[in-house]
Amino acid sequence: MAPLFFLLLSSSLLLAGAVELQTLQLAPLSKAPPDDEELAWPTSSDPDSASFALPLRHRDRLRAGNASAEALFQGRLARDARRVAALEAALAERGSGSFASSVVSGLAHGSGEYFTRIGIGTPPTYAYMVLDTGSDVVWIQCAPCRRCYKQADPVFDPARSRSYAAVPCADPACRSLDSGGCDSRRGACLYQVSYGDGSVTAGEFSTETLTFSAGTRIGKVAFGCGHDNEGLFVAAAGLLGLGRGRLSFPSQVGRRFGRRFSYCLVDRTSLAPGGAGSSAIVFGSSAVPAAAVFTRLLTNPSLDTFYYVELVGASVGGARVPGVAASDLRLNPATGKGGVIVDSGTSVTRLARPAYVALRDAFRAGTAGLRPAAGFSLFDTCYDLSGKTEVKVPTVVLHFKGLAAAATADLSLPAENYLIPVDTDGVFCFAFAGTDSGISIIGNIQQQGFRVILDGDGARVGFAPRGC
Repeated sequence: MAPLFFLLLSSSLLLAGAVELQTLQLAPLSKAPPDDEELAWPTSSDPDSASFALPLRHRDRLRAGNASAEALFQGRLARDARRVAALEAALAERGSGSFASSVVSGLAHGSGEYFTRIGIGTPPTYAYMVLDTGSDVVWIQCAPCRRCYKQADPVFDPARSRSYAAVPCADPACRSLDSGGCDSRRGACLYQVSYGDGSVTAGEFSTETLTFSAGTRIGKVAFGCGHDNEGLFVAAAGLLGLGRGRLSFPSQVGRRFGRRFSYCLVDRTSLAPGGAGSSAIVFGSSAVPAAAVFTRLLTNPSLDTFYYVELVGASVGGARVPGVAASDLRLNPATGKGGVIVDSGTSVTRLARPAYVALRDAFRAGTAGLRPAAGFSLFDTCYDLSGKTEVKVPTVVLHFKGLAAAATADLSLPAENYLIPVDTDGVFCFAFAGTDSGISIIGNIQQQGFRVILDGDGARVGFAPRGC
């Protein structure tokens, strides 16, 4: 009886004109042009700089090829499903008391939605690297290749770099690996990362100099030099792990740049021909903009990789949705279950099932005047908006716990961040989904256009609108 009462109440508010609406400009689903920029940078820089930035690209600009816009979007949703299943499996293993589970990699599980170009070695060899806030280990394909997948650039050859060095077996970095070993003959550390879908990367754990924008060089970054790599890896040469663990890139450079960085993900319309197509990720003191709302960064004792936040509610059309309860979204630190993470590699936001159903029903009530369409993939709320150039939709706001005791940090989403095109025929879908696994995820569709600040030193996560 309660859901029916809620729908009737929402409908009456809509008729009374009490629902807050915003305009959605109906940009059709489109395909990104192939990326033809080298993303190389000048070699001069300030060695004492407290921050640096590098450009981001969406993977569709690297692998557009002859695929249709619909096929690229379907591929994105398929990657998303694998990604979420991998995150859920890792959390389940850690929650059971096992500390030998595989490292979670967005690249291996079909994610890796955004990438940049980084110089590896001395002199630097530039290669595309996936950026992933859901994993820690930095790795790249290396010669000699016993097994290597196809990538866009030549495979990195450590023998040609003056700064390459193997990590000794007794080094603390080697002992920090979830799955490592030792070449007793050479005393060199070995790493291996295996994935549930059969993908694997393995090789020598090493240190190397990385070169970023404006020639910023960072030496002795611990990374996996992979000689055996196979599976669902696509085009990029490796992965830059941006998680919170000890071996992640932000943790390794924390002393110089602070454990803080921020990124802004371009929206889907920027992928179209003529669109900007890129944005930036910033490390260090310049990563935190002046205007942002902040929420606390929580820690899961069972798994230190992910960025947990406290989502306490949501509003649709200016009214708080009663069914989006903080209790359904809360992290249980004793068991490591539940909670909400911010993840750059997941596209669609997943909410615990009761919270999602309440949010969806409120949105449906506020869009009663739109023509419904059949569900699409994981989306169960879609609309046929063919022939229209714009529509009015109810506002959607996510409420996070603020830094002050009684405060909230409100994230007001642009309409294009929650009602998205799924084909070229004018069908748009509500870009949220439910999950029964307990873990909720703020995905990159909802993050698009915001500068997302991940401040490990300040124990906070921030969102700044129009951050690209």
